[in-house]
Amino acid sequence: MEKVKLIATPQSFPCARIEWALRIKGVEYEYIQEDLLNKSPLLLESNPVYKKVPVLLHDGKSIAESLVILEYIDETWKDNPLLPLDPYERAQARFWAKFIDEKCVVGVWGACVAQGEEKKKAVDAALELLSFLEKLIQGKKFFGEKIGYLDIVAGWLSYWLNVLEELGEIELLNAERFPSLHEWSNNFIQTSPIKDCIPPREMVVEYFSFGINYVRSLASKE
Repeated sequence: MEKVKLIATPQSFPCARIEWALRIKGVEYEYIQEDLLNKSPLLLESNPVYKKVPVLLHDGKSIAESLVILEYIDETWKDNPLLPLDPYERAQARFWAKFIDEKCVVGVWGACVAQGEEKKKAVDAALELLSFLEKLIQGKKFFGEKIGYLDIVAGWLSYWLNVLEELGEIELLNAERFPSLHEWSNNFIQTSPIKDCIPPREMVVEYFSFGINYVRSLASKE
C-alpha cells in the first residue's frame, strides 16, 4: 500500500488546500504537524529550498509548494478530477490560481498590515483584485461544475480572510460589494470535506497576529 504523508500546520491555508484535495480524492494520509518555530529535520530534509509547509511525501518522494502539490495529487489519483479536462479551461484555472496567490493573497496581506496614509491605498488595491474574482464566479455556485482546483486555491477567502479583516481592522469581502463571491464563500466552507478541515479560529488569530505584529515592527524601524 502506498504511503502518503502530509507535513503541515493546521493554521496555514496552503496546508488546508492539500487536505481538502486528498479528502476529495479519497486518499488516506498521515498528518505530520510541524512546529514552524522549531522546524523538524524531516521538513528541512524534505523541502531544503524553501523550508516551509506544506510538503507531501508519497512513497518517500517529497513534493513542495501547494499549487504544485495539488496538480501532483490530481495527476496521481485520477478519481474526482480537480482540474478541468478541457485544455483551455485547465489553462484558465492555472492562470487564475497564479493570480490568487501572487496578487490577491499579497494584496489582502498588504491591506491588513498597512497603517497610516497607506492603509486606504492598500485596501482599495485589494478590493480591485477581488473584483476580478467576483466577475469570474458570477452566476456560478463554484468556479467549476463542482468544487475543484480553483475553489481549493481560493478557499482561504472563505475563512482565513475574515480573521485578517478583523486583525487589520478592514472590510473586504462585503456581501453588498461582492455578492457572488460572498455567496460562493458560504457555499464552499459549508461543504464536506471542506468544513471538516478548518482549524480553530483562535489558532488562526494567533498565527496571523504574530505575522502582522512582526511586519509592523519592522516598518516602524524604517
